[in-house]
Amino acid sequence: MEGGAYGAGKAGGAFDPYTLVRQPHTILRVVSWVFSIVVFGSIVNEGYLNSPSDSKEFCIYNHNPNACGYGVTVGVLAFLTCLLYLALDVYFPQISSVKDRKKAVLSDIGVSAFWAFLWFVGFCYLANQWQVSKDNPLNEGTDAARAAIAFSFFSIFTWAGQAVLAFQRYQIGADSALFSQDYMDPSQDSSMPYAPYVEPSTGPDPAGMGGTYQQPASAFEPEPQGYQSQGY
Repeated sequence: MEGGAYGAGKAGGAFDPYTLVRQPHTILRVVSWVFSIVVFGSIVNEGYLNSPSDSKEFCIYNHNPNACGYGVTVGVLAFLTCLLYLALDVYFPQISSVKDRKKAVLSDIGVSAFWAFLWFVGFCYLANQWQVSKDNPLNEGTDAARAAIAFSFFSIFTWAGQAVLAFQRYQIGADSALFSQDYMDPSQDSSMPYAPYVEPSTGPDPAGMGGTYQQPASAFEPEPQGYQSQGY
């Protein structure tokens, strides 16, 4: 896991491809990207069949065009989302603001969890429609249909894994944000309207400010007793 606030080892640092490809979240993004290609590619290429009676195409999943449309749409959008966050991973080390890093990591958590949910819905939907499918005596496109279902199932875990890793980065970043270069001790902030409070010292105050209050020496001096002669 990267050091620094929210996974940025050194704010404003140069891009290091070797470090990037070794990150667990980057590996999961690439795997999710490949899975999305398999899902929408299988449906687009072999998910639509021609009816024996006419030339009209129908969806292999129980003749339900919504099932094919859902698989293709989710697959394509997941493909684009993976590319977007891979680009963010490349740019992430150059983000110097802790607030911007925090927003990026929080968006990673939300988007990854959302896509894990969409893939779960897609897996259940496609599996249910495939189970009740009929009118395919030649078993055309069965391998592609099953591949789309299987990789939809696998995508649930790859996206959930991205969400978990992003949450871990958020926890580590929250602990290290105070020690990043964007943090400033309030007592050193020149924009504050008042000077910071300084506890009074018990010793001598060479600067003449602060320190303990001392009563004037002549305030309580006793008056001289008895008669004193005065010269004329």
